Amino acid sequence: MKSFQIPVFYKSEIISKIKNIRRDKNPRKKDYSPTELDFGTVVFLISRHFGFCYGVENAIEISYKAIEENPGRKIYLLSEMIHNPEVNRDLQERGVEFIMDTAGNKKYDIKKLKQDDIVIIPAFGTTIEIQKELSEKGIEIIKYDTTCPFVEKVWNRASLLGKNGFTIILHGKYNHEETRATFSHSKENAPTLVIRDIEEAKSVRDYILGRIKKTEFLELFKGKYSDNFEPETKLKKIGVVNQTTMLATETEEISNLLKDALTEKYGKENINKHFADTRDTLCYATHDYQRATYALLENSADIAIVIGGYNSSNTTHIVKLCAEKLPTYFISSPKKILSKEAIMHFDINILKEIETKSYIPDKEKVKIILTSGASCPDSMVESVLLRLLSFFENTINTETVIDKLLSGNDITSEH
Repeated sequence: MKSFQIPVFYKSEIISKIKNIRRDKNPRKKDYSPTELDFGTVVFLISRHFGFCYGVENAIEISYKAIEENPGRKIYLLSEMIHNPEVNRDLQERGVEFIMDTAGNKKYDIKKLKQDDIVIIPAFGTTIEIQKELSEKGIEIIKYDTTCPFVEKVWNRASLLGKNGFTIILHGKYNHEETRATFSHSKENAPTLVIRDIEEAKSVRDYILGRIKKTEFLELFKGKYSDNFEPETKLKKIGVVNQTTMLATETEEISNLLKDALTEKYGKENINKHFADTRDTLCYATHDYQRATYALLENSADIAIVIGGYNSSNTTHIVKLCAEKLPTYFISSPKKILSKEAIMHFDINILKEIETKSYIPDKEKVKIILTSGASCPDSMVESVLLRLLSFFENTINTETVIDKLLSGNDITSEH
């Protein structure tokens, strides 16, 4: 896989060693068990997969290259490059201005851009409408386009399916940047319907099987389908694609549900004419991170710390999985760990940052799950680890623990 040039301040010597060891021992990624770091009075279970993914590293490399190559020129990002506040803040401090917020609300009028201005397209991609608006201004949009290759893969598959007469069911959050971009590209070649979750998928199933009326269906999905979407005719042939940061297991569940509905209506022998297999469009990184989280949770632990931007979809899914099993604290940076007695963290149920006291249990040996989303730098994970480690007495030296990993001893946790 390609190696990207990202700023050194996003890297971590400790985390890099751990990742390299796991990569060397298991290059095919078949072992999703976590890495165990036993410091004596505290044990960390580190996820097999976490931190910057391929698409994020690609976006970061291109963004910082744009800054380096264009001194003195105005540089704009269409919106947050990735959902990480520290990364976006650093870009802004280097003079990069954001044109829109994550919801698509404009902070800067594109009409005011000049032909020699630099515009970076974020990893989520952008809509065809915005691409056209930038091109009409004479702005070069290809050189600094950081759209994730796996997002583009979804666009290409949707286009191909549309040309073969299939309607696209897009599993995603309708107002998310990536879903807005994918919807824009998909609807150019195929009728497209956006659904949020398995419950909305059940409504699609019920319409296919004649259980709900057209008026009820259209009202339920108002504003979430393309102009060329007509449910009476366009739900006879479908393919399911997703916002790449959605929970892969839910996308598969939605696909199976709709496939079963079409099988019931048209017969198993005809299903290939009515349902397209799109499993190969699932993002490998999202799949790996979520599989690694499931493997983490097969181990006993006292608490979980998950690091990432609060508006990060893939991180939020990891938080939800962990929270089903044990006390989980979602933080955006090491600064949120106020002390051993208090932590500021984001509650995904009330969508608000709150403070929790006595979050670390008072016991002889504490076990902490530690992981992050795909837009979190390794340096931040290291800082969180060292911050937590500093609260415990009589711990084994960090270098000694890492040397033990390097020596070839078993580094994966036992259930």
